[in-house]
Amino acid sequence: MGDPKAFLTIHRQEAGYRPIHERITDYGEVEQTLNTRERRLQASRCMDCGVPFCHWACPIGNKQPEWQDTLYKGNWKEAYEILAETCDFPEFTGRVCPALCEKSCVLKLSCDEPVTIRENEVAIIEAAFRESYITPANPKRNGKRVAVIGSGPAGLTLANRLNRKGYEVTVFDEAEEAGGLLRYGIPSFKLHKTIIDRRIRLMKAENITFKMNTHVDVAALPENFDAYAVCTGAPVPRDLKIEGRELTGIHFALEMLGQQNRVLTGQEIPKEQRVNARGKHVLVIGGGDTGSDCIGTSIRQGALSVTQIEIMPMPPESTNPMTPWPQWPIVLKTTSSHEEGCTRRWSLSSKRFIGDNGKVTGVEVEEINWMNSEESGKPEMRATGRTETIPADLVLLAMGYLKPELPALPDGVFAAGDVVSGPSLVVKAMAAAKETAQKIDMYLKK
Repeated sequence: MGDPKAFLTIHRQEAGYRPIHERITDYGEVEQTLNTRERRLQASRCMDCGVPFCHWACPIGNKQPEWQDTLYKGNWKEAYEILAETCDFPEFTGRVCPALCEKSCVLKLSCDEPVTIRENEVAIIEAAFRESYITPANPKRNGKRVAVIGSGPAGLTLANRLNRKGYEVTVFDEAEEAGGLLRYGIPSFKLHKTIIDRRIRLMKAENITFKMNTHVDVAALPENFDAYAVCTGAPVPRDLKIEGRELTGIHFALEMLGQQNRVLTGQEIPKEQRVNARGKHVLVIGGGDTGSDCIGTSIRQGALSVTQIEIMPMPPESTNPMTPWPQWPIVLKTTSSHEEGCTRRWSLSSKRFIGDNGKVTGVEVEEINWMNSEESGKPEMRATGRTETIPADLVLLAMGYLKPELPALPDGVFAAGDVVSGPSLVVKAMAAAKETAQKIDMYLKK
């Protein structure tokens, strides 16, 4: 702990976002960064707690107090080395992680000014790339081969871990480029795809083989491998099977998000297949991060208006007595996309899609109340009978994803990430992959 009184004199300072009028005209990352001096000052606020709740809350076990201290002292290379011990891809988690560590920071719990852990993390890894602290590893090979099916966060983490242990790793994926959800689910204004490309180039330089445009059936795995890791994620979205679902203009969120990311790489999408919000009134059904991503994308495409509805009630703005620490705080989250302009509404249940000439023109919704059950004490949805129609000529379904049904796996075949847990966080998929890499290593050493 370099400065034991910094948390008393230095307030939390976030880098913030680029101006709205500027960022909605492009797909560049919306987050800005602090200069080196300000970043070190933010790192100095870490109190190196006797019991570091940030470390406890981090799924991958990052040693935040250690690298905060080295960052404050200006030892950027050492800070990177400490960070890289536990986190395979800080450039991803530093951009898209909801920062469970910050929600458990003592400065969050005491004065609602947590250390800027996530921003500090991405600053460290960007400095590491910029200053060439990162060079391709050349581990001694042990003669054994592992196939990784899926190139999302879990698959990439597994490949990276096993490669460093000396295994010859081949990654298979049916998409045209590696990255999975990182590449085709998260908009470029949150995670620019050049960041993924940079990491994939490094992994290839470390002799990891990528076989793209290759579908692999779990029941018919490729031959000549000593072990297999299934990391195919949870790709099936939750549908809304109500009257009018067959109308055109109703799409799953990932149809728009994945397509837009492909368009930005120069891929040609036939006009009749394009999911484009230009000149349309957009309704996003689902109040989570995917819904937020749809809002930002719709605004950049030129939507006339964007409305987001959520079936759950509006949460409190700052603290929620119903979800005290160490629970995840269910509070109102306002993202950069929300700031760019949309109408947000809560406690609305979708009843039916309304259309004209086969095209969606609106959604009939019903206001609902959430009441605690007398028997279980848990909130229950109660219909009110109060309905209205929200006009929309483009509806995006962002209600999450279904947990895959994974068949029984034979000896030597492992699985990790969302394919096992169901839809979760990028950082949790990475954590599961770290554990599975260890299991595969133990299996192959027997």
